Amino acid sequence: MGAALPTLLLVLAGVLVGGTWSLYRQGAAKSAVVVTALLAVLATIGGVLWLLPGGDA
Repeated sequence: MGAALPTLLLVLAGVLVGGTWSLYRQGAAKSAVVVTALLAVLATIGGVLWLLPGGDA
């Protein structure tokens, strides 16, 4: 897959960050905002770690 999967993870992270901000601005439940933010962080970490040397093993 090469760099396609980490790129998709980083795109997903961006969408989740936007969703987190949107939920926060709309006054959604704090738990929904926190869960969405946590998923964004995990997707970002996963995408970045995958791009590091040896991350595709």
